[in-house]
Amino acid sequence: MRQPTKLRDAPELEEIRGLRPDALVVAAYGLLLPPALLEVARFGALNIHASLLPRWRGAAPIPRALLAGDRETGISIMQMDAGLDTGPVLRQEPLPIVPDEDAGTLHDKLAALGARAIVEALTEVANGRVRAQPQPSDGVTYAAKIDKRETRLDWSKPASELERAVRAFRPVPGAYATLEGEAIKIWRAEVLAQDAEPGSLRVDGEKLVVGCGKGTLAILELQRAGGRRLGAADFLRGRTLAHGARFV
Repeated sequence: MRQPTKLRDAPELEEIRGLRPDALVVAAYGLLLPPALLEVARFGALNIHASLLPRWRGAAPIPRALLAGDRETGISIMQMDAGLDTGPVLRQEPLPIVPDEDAGTLHDKLAALGARAIVEALTEVANGRVRAQPQPSDGVTYAAKIDKRETRLDWSKPASELERAVRAFRPVPGAYATLEGEAIKIWRAEVLAQDAEPGSLRVDGEKLVVGCGKGTLAILELQRAGGRRLGAADFLRGRTLAHGARFV
């Protein structure tokens, strides 16, 4: 396995060309392959992409699928071309997104699925039993890289959207909000139906309940900077909230 930091210099290209590969396999690489490299192997370069293309082309298909509330994702084995995840598809394997799925668990499932799919695809390619199909022009979406600003919870949004964000950014980089001037990571939450003023905070048994644009979000697990992940009840035992404290 190789992971060169750049591919446009002659030494890197010549090193790969010297291996005389039958096929190149790319997974979660983050760089576009230059045209010269796409032509090195007789079967070309195959990419293991963590979505059902053409949905979620780009850098962050897993968190984008979770943020959007998709019920299904999957693996696409794609013949790479000069575009960003635009090449024809050799094989697709769907995977349902189950409740409480987060980016970490979904990554691991897709990695296992992708490993099986690429072996089967390479066998079919070598035996001439598969032909790549162009991606449809309908349904194209782009999975832009996650910006740090997106990980701050905006309490004016619906609780269902914020709960998806918590899962989409778990385990990294983590969703967060500010409480009494301190950044707090939110690790686990659930949606409640009742409404409350966005950002308003109340204690309900062992939960911290925060008002949202629609519904409320019950925070079940959270973490102070430099501290441990704690259930809401343990967090509250170690911290007294001022009257009128709010999440912002």
